[in-house]
Amino acid sequence: MQKNIVLIGMPAAGKSTVGVLLAKSMGMPFVDTDLVVQASTGRLLQEILQTDGVTAFLQKEQEIIGACTWTGTVIATGGSMVYSEKVMRNFCENSVVVYLRLDLPTILTRLTNISTRGIVVEKGQDMVQLYAQRQPLYERYAHVTIDCQDKNAEQIIAEIMQAC
Repeated sequence: MQKNIVLIGMPAAGKSTVGVLLAKSMGMPFVDTDLVVQASTGRLLQEILQTDGVTAFLQKEQEIIGACTWTGTVIATGGSMVYSEKVMRNFCENSVVVYLRLDLPTILTRLTNISTRGIVVEKGQDMVQLYAQRQPLYERYAHVTIDCQDKNAEQIIAEIMQAC
């Protein structure tokens, strides 16, 4: 049984972009968990967050993704997936979890659509605080960490393929 490759990291770290290209390079299917949540709810992530709130969003995300089973798939997770210990434990058992690490200044430069992107941020929390909160979680769950700083997608993919 071929293991999944699960990409974790901050919003704008390149999980979806790298994931699609990695899947093509390895001949594997690709799934973006944010799109799975949107398809399952019939709503945009930002709409769920604004209407239902962060706690309800995280619960929906855990229920939907926790019920999915993938084999031999490249999976780009939403940046908040690491808040679900249940889902992440399952990923760690059945997948190679790859953390795409990128520094905060680069993430801030790439994030131009914070208000519409569906990023799970508590009221009053800024990106600096979010980064500090999530960084230890990404490191905790990662089997492999790829430093993406100053690298293009092809370089990152080559490193992932070598590590997996």
